[in-house]
Amino acid sequence: MKQSLYNIVQEQRYTLAEIEEMQGELTPELEAQLEITALQLESKSIAYLEVIKTKDAFNMQIAEEIKRLQAMKKTNDNLVTRLKDTLLVAVKTFGDFEVGLTKFGTRKSTTVEVEDINQLPKEFKVIKVTEAADKKAIKEALKGGKEIEGCFIKEHQNLKIN
Repeated sequence: MKQSLYNIVQEQRYTLAEIEEMQGELTPELEAQLEITALQLESKSIAYLEVIKTKDAFNMQIAEEIKRLQAMKKTNDNLVTRLKDTLLVAVKTFGDFEVGLTKFGTRKSTTVEVEDINQLPKEFKVIKVTEAADKKAIKEALKGGKEIEGCFIKEHQNLKIN
């Protein structure tokens, strides 16, 4: 019977609990059960590892495809910009013109350019303040025994595959 990794772990825990209840006495049946569970765990872990490697490789392919598509988009954006600039030069040279139902012309717009923000008077500046937790300082303080309300060090266990 094929079991999930979860079921194998549960079965192992159950077997270990039985051994504990028997005050560490290991019967031949329990020993056989431990061996079967260990083999199943080994087999299932290898299968999981194969899936992980396959999905990681696929994700790398996706990332490469994203880079390729971003490069293609940048190339297209640059082409569109050059074509628009060329059309603008044509309109500036020959004036407004029509081709079929499409009209080519110019319109005026304005933008404000600031060469040096430090030279501006305060009335023309906006100060943006962003608050963020200094997690490094908080971690050091917590490790040093200081209590900080709403802060704690959370320990994680991450999978390591060698």
